[in-house]
Amino acid sequence: MAAAGDCRPAGERRRWIIDGNNVFGSRPDGWWNDRRRAQLRFAQRVAEWCRGHDDQVDLVFDAPLDGRTAAVAGGNLTIHEATRRGRDAADHLIVELAETGASDHVADRDIVVTSDRGLRDRLPGSVAVIGAGRFRALIGY
Repeated sequence: MAAAGDCRPAGERRRWIIDGNNVFGSRPDGWWNDRRRAQLRFAQRVAEWCRGHDDQVDLVFDAPLDGRTAAVAGGNLTIHEATRRGRDAADHLIVELAETGASDHVADRDIVVTSDRGLRDRLPGSVAVIGAGRFRALIGY
């Protein structure tokens, strides 16, 4: 089944790689007051969206990853904690996932969700990119 709001040829597989901190931090809704709660709220919304399609979804967060957020993973949703610390630490893992996805045929097409221009510039050319605002609209977040 195609992802909600998505038109593509039948049988085409996609993998979504989501820059979690970039997306939940893209709107000034007070997320900085409780980063763990914002992380969990966003992961729960992504999990709800995942129930409507079969695409693989890799949701990547900067460390530390709260255990409650990690527990949201399952089915076609995998939640990753960045292997490095600090600002934009998840970017390295996102690039790694995008590079390995191109070689191991996880999907016909990878889509990275981020509005981070520096991250966009580091991604393989075969990867499609959509911005945080467009993705938020897609999942109703």
